[in-house]
Amino acid sequence: MKITKQDKTIKGEITLPASKSISNRVLIIHGVSNSFEPINNLSNCDDTKSLFKVLYSNDNTFNTGDAGTAMRFLTAYLSGIIGKWELSGSERMHQRPIGELVDALNSVGAQIEYLGEEGYPPLKILGSNLTGKHIKLKAGVSSQFISAILLIAPRFKEGLTIELEGDIVSRSYIELTLSIMNEYGINSKIVNNSIIVEPGVYECMPYTVESDWSAASYIYETLALSKGGKIKLNTLKKNSYQGDSRQIELWEKLGVKTSFTKRGMFIEKTDVKVKSLKYDFCEMPDLAQTFAVTCCALGVPFVFTGVDTLKIKETDRIAALDCELGKFGFVLNEPTEGSLAWDGAKTETTEDISIDTYNDHRMAMAFAPLAMTMDNVIINNPEVVSKSYTEYWEDLKKLKYQVE
Repeated sequence: MKITKQDKTIKGEITLPASKSISNRVLIIHGVSNSFEPINNLSNCDDTKSLFKVLYSNDNTFNTGDAGTAMRFLTAYLSGIIGKWELSGSERMHQRPIGELVDALNSVGAQIEYLGEEGYPPLKILGSNLTGKHIKLKAGVSSQFISAILLIAPRFKEGLTIELEGDIVSRSYIELTLSIMNEYGINSKIVNNSIIVEPGVYECMPYTVESDWSAASYIYETLALSKGGKIKLNTLKKNSYQGDSRQIELWEKLGVKTSFTKRGMFIEKTDVKVKSLKYDFCEMPDLAQTFAVTCCALGVPFVFTGVDTLKIKETDRIAALDCELGKFGFVLNEPTEGSLAWDGAKTETTEDISIDTYNDHRMAMAFAPLAMTMDNVIINNPEVVSKSYTEYWEDLKKLKYQVE
């Protein structure tokens, strides 16, 4: 797909997709509570469709494809549903570790076995009544492991305490899970590095999913790279549970101001641009790609920490960024543990650069806005955006990008 943007200013109005993170958590809650109450504004992305299909299926063998959240949430969910289940995914999914989650669940009575390499999907699950009231889990691997267990924790007769070992990664996503559970009537608290969930029953009630702050980052990026403009973003909440809403303060450093008015939320290009940027992405790792590409295009050297989990996402995102940014002449620093950096080094490039997406939706969406700063950008496998933002290319057209 070829992306061009002849007018280097930008204006328009975008209604962002529903939050995938919230949609997936609400779906599991409705599954646990056997609720048939409506979920309004449910995400239509691939991850949520995959999860929905399993939860409302009569089969016992499931393939989640590339949907990492679905794989992890369903591993916990199915472990407590009486029956025999098989859970598999794409080739890449079978390379993404899940051993920490499986070990934690088996420690409280789950019966999960590996059908291939130990520590990785596919899985064989013999669903049973889970027992025990205490789990130890490494906090630095994936917040989705923790959320997967939290969502089923009210089932435990005496409640559940999850003791987290080490530094907590993506704490905001854990807090998101607990906040939604609280909306459904479940009490919990965080004491030091332990999360305590009281036993209870989820209330059956309708729910409306808010829009996705992660998706907003790509619209912010287009404005940051422009010569000027203003965009209205619909259906985002100022006081959101989503940790990615914290991006507002970071975009201000890169020349995009956010304002909330009676008419809605607006983002506007300013003349502000820092000389360099240092930030810990521990609480919003999914946005590291967006900011890395933006900083390079603006000529802003950066040091990003807290990106440990990027290596086990849809692809090794640090390696992918290094390769694809290199095509534009941006030479990233030699990666150190848990960091991503660029000191401003740049080499000559060739014309007609095409971006490989590695079957990673965030690679496609982070690189497409570069069309604002050059003649064009070619995105390979553009349909990958359906994993989280199905209407992304149509929304770029609304902002006067030419998408061929």
